[in-house]
Amino acid sequence: MTKTLVANRGEIAVRVIRAARDAGIGSVAVYAEPDADALFVRLADEAYPLAGTAPAETYLSIPRLLEIAVASGADSVHPGYGFLAENAEFARAVMAAGLVWIGPPPATIDSLGDKIKARHIAEKVGAPLAPGTKDPVHSADEVVAFAREFGLPVAIKAAYGGGGRGLKVVRNEAQIVESYESAVREAVTAFGRGDCFVEKFLDRPRHVETQCLADAHGNVVVVSTRDCSLQRRHQKLVEEAPAPFLTDEQTRRLYGASKAILREAGYVGAGTCEFLVAADGTISFLEVNTRLQVEHCVSEEVTGVDLVREMFRVAAGERLGYDDPESHGHSIEFRINAEDAARNFLPAPGRITRWRPPSGPGVRIDAGYEEGETVPGLFDSLIAKLVVTGRDRTQALERARRALSEFTVEGMPTVLPFHRAVVDDPDFAGPSAPPGTGRFAIHTTWIETEFDNRIPPFEDAAGAETCTAPSAPDGPGPHTHPGLAVTRGPRPRGTRERRASELTPTGDAVTSPMQGTVVKIAVEQGDAVEQDQILLVIEAMKMEQALHAHKDGTVSGLTVRMGDVVARNQIICEIVG
Repeated sequence: MTKTLVANRGEIAVRVIRAARDAGIGSVAVYAEPDADALFVRLADEAYPLAGTAPAETYLSIPRLLEIAVASGADSVHPGYGFLAENAEFARAVMAAGLVWIGPPPATIDSLGDKIKARHIAEKVGAPLAPGTKDPVHSADEVVAFAREFGLPVAIKAAYGGGGRGLKVVRNEAQIVESYESAVREAVTAFGRGDCFVEKFLDRPRHVETQCLADAHGNVVVVSTRDCSLQRRHQKLVEEAPAPFLTDEQTRRLYGASKAILREAGYVGAGTCEFLVAADGTISFLEVNTRLQVEHCVSEEVTGVDLVREMFRVAAGERLGYDDPESHGHSIEFRINAEDAARNFLPAPGRITRWRPPSGPGVRIDAGYEEGETVPGLFDSLIAKLVVTGRDRTQALERARRALSEFTVEGMPTVLPFHRAVVDDPDFAGPSAPPGTGRFAIHTTWIETEFDNRIPPFEDAAGAETCTAPSAPDGPGPHTHPGLAVTRGPRPRGTRERRASELTPTGDAVTSPMQGTVVKIAVEQGDAVEQDQILLVIEAMKMEQALHAHKDGTVSGLTVRMGDVVARNQIICEIVG
């Protein structure tokens, strides 16, 4: 391989571009309009524009990506994570174009990327499993039937997704219809397919996973375990390696099940086997992510294995040449997301006006943005990752406190205040799990159920926000190729030039808690509604937020339409009466 097209954006595109340069491989970036001046575009050896702004017409457009790959002379494609990374159709198209696919074979993506087929494989090799549907469900009625057979809570999961998108936990039968519809919408938006299955949800479990590598010669190794239990909305915020407070027997079982699953599936490349560990120590297989993970960095830090470089080697047909690497020390990753932790971690796109990352012993920063850049609302909220490593977990936490106190990001809210709080929380940092017990006070819903959130809401010192969609410069960025430029599409419907402050709220008003796109409207002008009834759903940064009626009354002043872009604090309608 001499030149790789990076079919992604943001922090992971930066990571792959840097690894390619280390390996002496040229890099080709592709970018949507909001990313025209992004860091990854400037770091790549070459960069080409994609057609438009939204994911479906840019980073999810297989024809356009292949067109650029061929035109640029790339001989391989690295998909990163998210977007098309677990799309077997994309892998086949890359290979059919005569390019090297830096990932597992398409048939393996089909069998493991599909969570239902993955469950079948796990059953065959004897991996532990919670009850679940054998095939996708096709209606909310099937979810109801499963819940009545196995009991609540249940989890509705996108069959072809990951990262918490298309995942809804249902604890009340009355919530099933809306949760099922929302899971399908999120799955279609994030992964292009809306198939979902249902699984018995284990309350208060830990999320533990194994980072694995496999070559084309039948060799499979587990690089390390990781704990990823600190989550909001079933999406990870903090990860660490190796996973703490596991017994030797639990670790052996995780390693053995992971290797058996990947060998049975004929896996090649980097991948992650995910498990839930219940409070009583019971292990249940969750899924396989057939790609690199956001949290791969902590496994690299404790083993010295460059996982992206290993992906290049494996894709070139080389043997791994080693067994399970030994871990040294402890590493913790803190995702720096553009979200307001005080407002239920609502996404908050905006411009970074000040960026002062920490440094010093044990500190690594993997960033996708720099000072002055805009984090668009069309994509994921991840800005950067702070990875802190020490000789043991205690030293890693000590260094993390120092690094987090040094980290300054201004211009938008981030989750930094949460991280500063959690590293001092006894449940996370205290001696909550005696060695060998396998117990840990943190679980996947700890933030929602037990975290004492005293973080003050972010206040924008710059004043009111404009109600406009994210935009990008007209010209191509440095090292780009205008010869492949495309015509811009129409301006999104529903954008406004008025400032939010001009839309004076009243006691009847329903306002948007965030900037986003309207993906569902459940009522019409003049409808009678009851308190807590869903009015509409807004999506931003791959997260859905439902807006509810705050009282009984009649819908008035509803002017938004499907696909409209709305601003934070914009009045959506009024509930009169």
